[in-house]
Amino acid sequence: MLRFADRDTTRLLRAGDPDPVERVNSTGASTIFITCEHAGRSVPAALGDLGIAPEEMDRHIAYDVGAEGVARGLAERLDAALILQRYSRLVIDCNRPFEAKDCIVTQSDGTVVPVNADISDHERRCRYVEIHQPLHEAIAVALDQRQAAGKRLFLVSVHSFTPVMRATGAVRDFELGLLYNHDARFSERLAETFRVANPDVTVKLNAPYHVDDVSDFTIPVHGERRGIPHVLLEVRNDLINDARGQQEWADRLAGPLRLAADSLEGNA
Repeated sequence: MLRFADRDTTRLLRAGDPDPVERVNSTGASTIFITCEHAGRSVPAALGDLGIAPEEMDRHIAYDVGAEGVARGLAERLDAALILQRYSRLVIDCNRPFEAKDCIVTQSDGTVVPVNADISDHERRCRYVEIHQPLHEAIAVALDQRQAAGKRLFLVSVHSFTPVMRATGAVRDFELGLLYNHDARFSERLAETFRVANPDVTVKLNAPYHVDDVSDFTIPVHGERRGIPHVLLEVRNDLINDARGQQEWADRLAGPLRLAADSLEGNA
């Protein structure tokens, strides 16, 4: 993990700005550990409105619509620990490495983000140090503690995707994507258990995109490097854009996740 140690020199977050990290059910007994990197829409006061219209903050470009509610629902149903990230992905994308071009975007799905244009190296580092690093340090510490206690672990990263891309018109006509990179164990097993319980739902592996070392952070760093079975969940966001949909999908996912984890654990 890239580190910039001198946090005292940064001046992005101020009194009144939310903490970037929220921990939920930290002592949860489940072997499943949940993260939600794009849960929030907060913007540091120093960055104002990012130069975009207020309605843009309701779109998928600002956060993963509905993902927080699904993640919280899963944590409750599974008695799983959950770590959430509070800031908008338009401030910094906490599921991208620092070097990735889209770690801080200047344009997203047809929307220009003026505050991010010509961002200095110092400003980029401030966002990384004060928002991105605390999230992943919190995840790393929690996983360290669980591994030190000899606990079997399964990493579940909760996200959502838009059914139609505004800029290109691309249509995603399925409900659930299960993503992985080098290790397909948990994704493939979850696909099996989920399809049995939800035959009416279309599930695709590595769609609407696939995980890799350049475009993702949580799975490569916290899953693959530790050898923890993992999956990145992508739920179509029109299905979870209200509390009812979020609870329904937490219900749909909880049982299959538990069965998939139990099955793999039994084969370990």
